[in-house]
Amino acid sequence: MVDPNETVGQMLAHALHILPYALALVLPVVLLGALVLHLLRNGSLSTTMTVLVLVPVAALITGVVGVSGFMFTTMLTTTLLVCLLVTLVTVPVAVYLGRRIAARSVWEREARDRERAAEASRRELVAWISHDLRTPLAGIQAMAEALADGVVSTPTDVSGYAQRIGGETRRLSAMVDDLFELSRITAGALRLTLSAVPLQDVVSDALAAQVPMAERKRVRVLTSAHEWPVVLGSDPELARVVCNLVSNAIRHTPPDGTVAVQIGVEGSHALLAVEDACGGIPESELTRVFDVAFRGSAARTPGAHTGGGLGLAIAKGLVEAHHGAIAASNHGPGCRFEVRLPLAAR
Repeated sequence: MVDPNETVGQMLAHALHILPYALALVLPVVLLGALVLHLLRNGSLSTTMTVLVLVPVAALITGVVGVSGFMFTTMLTTTLLVCLLVTLVTVPVAVYLGRRIAARSVWEREARDRERAAEASRRELVAWISHDLRTPLAGIQAMAEALADGVVSTPTDVSGYAQRIGGETRRLSAMVDDLFELSRITAGALRLTLSAVPLQDVVSDALAAQVPMAERKRVRVLTSAHEWPVVLGSDPELARVVCNLVSNAIRHTPPDGTVAVQIGVEGSHALLAVEDACGGIPESELTRVFDVAFRGSAARTPGAHTGGGLGLAIAKGLVEAHHGAIAASNHGPGCRFEVRLPLAAR
């Protein structure tokens, strides 16, 4: 007990007298706490926060009890009860804060990873598109200059140059359309008007548009359906999904190869599968085939025109906008792309 008549100097002298004993008692507890924290350095943040709270409380209790000479007076008992109350309040708070901080740290790390991946994807996209835009533009410029300078003058040659300019222009227009569609998807600006859509009509129209490309490459496109389902979707966007998948399959299938389009129903979803004969995709690249501007390695058909690398990314975005799922796998002589879409309510 403190003597009320004790002077400040005497109190200071008394404090200096017991300080070495208090340090001798508290220091081992602090060192033990530091050791525990070191051992838990790879543990959860909640556990670390709990130990950080308990170590100073344990050191305080040890110091107070040791200095008192283990004489449990009323003052010491009150001090211990206060320490216990502080512990009961601060430990749950520490666990809660630890979990919140850990969750926020994980979220921030994932956000940084997503941002870095998006930035890398944007740089890759700009590089690919810049290259692809320069090629048709250079051709158009060269042919236009030839026409303007009179290098080409016969009607047949002029007509041929005009047709080639028209073809390159359509190619540029398709690339611009792809970029616009992709920007809508990535910006979350895609708004679909969903209704009951017969999948047979969508597939038939989309395949009819791919006939010229398939004939030029001498690729057969076969369709089989166990059942023609009606899906909940938007007709133009679903047609674009089918066109992108089929045109991608035709581009990567060698001449005299076959592209198979299969339709069916699995549970509450319609199944659309497109198989090609591209030679397969390395397993390490299968998870990246839907990334923006990803074109893969030389494992796929050599010499195939790969396009802008946006078709599969757009297909994925449109499928997910329909609350569906899309996946790729190696199958037989090539790849199999599967799309699952919700069935329309009957």
